[in-house]
Amino acid sequence: MKTRQLFNTLMAVSIGASASAADADVTVKIGQVSPLTGELAHIGKDDENGVRLAIEDLNTRKLKIAGHSITFELDSQDDAADPKTAVTVAQKLVDDRVAGVVGHANSGTSIPASRIYAGAGIPMITESATNPLLTQQGLKSVFRMVANDVRQGSVIGTYLVRDLKAPRVAIVDDRTAYGQGLADQIEKAVQSAGGTVVDREFGTDKTTNWMAVLTTIKNRRPDAVAFTGGDTQAAAFIQQMRRLGMKVKFIAGDEACTPQFIALGGSSMTNDMYCTLAGVPPSQMPQGPAFFKRFEQRFKTPVQLYAPYAYDAVMTMAAAMQAANSTDPKVYLAQLRSVKVDGVTGPIQFDEAGDIRNGAITVRQFDNNVWNDKSVVR
Repeated sequence: MKTRQLFNTLMAVSIGASASAADADVTVKIGQVSPLTGELAHIGKDDENGVRLAIEDLNTRKLKIAGHSITFELDSQDDAADPKTAVTVAQKLVDDRVAGVVGHANSGTSIPASRIYAGAGIPMITESATNPLLTQQGLKSVFRMVANDVRQGSVIGTYLVRDLKAPRVAIVDDRTAYGQGLADQIEKAVQSAGGTVVDREFGTDKTTNWMAVLTTIKNRRPDAVAFTGGDTQAAAFIQQMRRLGMKVKFIAGDEACTPQFIALGGSSMTNDMYCTLAGVPPSQMPQGPAFFKRFEQRFKTPVQLYAPYAYDAVMTMAAAMQAANSTDPKVYLAQLRSVKVDGVTGPIQFDEAGDIRNGAITVRQFDNNVWNDKSVVR
């Protein structure tokens, strides 16, 4: 009898220990990489805060996966918008055993870093890198939350020629993977729409003096200038363009479609200036207005650009983990190719290459000191 009682006691302890182990907290690290220093730091911090808010929201939900209580933790890294640094921090995140990565923010950093994550079987979802080469590498672990530059360039080039009636276009890029790639697509679209590219010029992502470039462009007498670089460079470009007395239409890609561009551009900003956003405006996001308000309350600063997409990237990873009943990246990765999520930004589902389905491009016009949404092209 004593032997049976001892056996039953041991079994009860064993079962209790197993249940306790199943219910034990498991910490799941989510990596985030963006430029947190340098001229794009405001955009990088915007993305980081989007990820941070998603992790905070997930932790209030007290998710259970495979019987474990899950606590998500942010592992944020700064790649300074530099491809070499991006590879280094990508390897660090692999060594940190993150379950997934949101980022990188830039195309030039995302492309080399994606190969590091692919080698480790870790999913990466970029919130904003738009160069089509990223998802054309054939890596099964790479996903993109916004439309790529084939789409964005097509919209910009067509809009210039057909909507703005500006058939003679000069194009300027910053020689990054993003800037040069988008400029190439704009050139194709301008020509397809019946326009003419009268000049192609470039600087770098650190250029501040554009006067020589602008003097050349002015002599070509364009109707419009398309600029594919960051908001800091775009603001300097516009100011110097006005000093030369150039009164032409101006359009920038998404990296310059920020409140920062307006603040830096100052009195040089006019209502013949446009930009594009690789996504939908807040008014067309199902949960957009509420998210933007909550974000500003939490971080004491407005959304700059792609924070909602960074937020949704985290939520999409969590949904795939739940669908797979696993936080192991090599297990839940397969679910990312089929999961459907109703996000802050709208319906989220990826195609076979890892690109977002039905990605939109929003055209915006400067007026009354803000970017106003003109049209959304899907």
